Amino acid sequence: METTREQAKQQSHDETVASLQELLEKTYDATAGYKEALKKAEHVHLKKYLKERAALRDRFATELSDALIRLDEKPREKGSTTGDLHRTWMNIKQAFNTDKDEAILEECIRGEKASIEEYEEVLQKKPYRPEITNIITSQKREVEQSLSNIKTLEDLA
Repeated sequence: METTREQAKQQSHDETVASLQELLEKTYDATAGYKEALKKAEHVHLKKYLKERAALRDRFATELSDALIRLDEKPREKGSTTGDLHRTWMNIKQAFNTDKDEAILEECIRGEKASIEEYEEVLQKKPYRPEITNIITSQKREVEQSLSNIKTLEDLA
């Protein structure tokens, strides 16, 4: 029979794993979104930015997967159905948009703001082990920096 302490430890572990899996899934969605946008972008600076963001999100996915493995858990391997549906909607929207680069930038801004909110929500859920908190906090900071960098591209589109 498990003690209250063991139950609390297991619950904490389960909550940490759920939060990391959720971030990992959204990271896969973001990576796929950036790669899809990269195919459609026209401006060279925007293409470079999108390629860098996709690589950054790939790194995030590796960091989150590694953290899950260290917790003796199997990381998710793909993004969400919601992400797939969103990309389909963006493809339809862009097909009718005359300024694709501007639409891509707007979507990047929206996506980065949503990512920051997701990281904030995860960080508010509970205190995690320091190494987990460091990963989440560091990734959130990099997304915030990415959002700042998007604003410099708005003038180019």
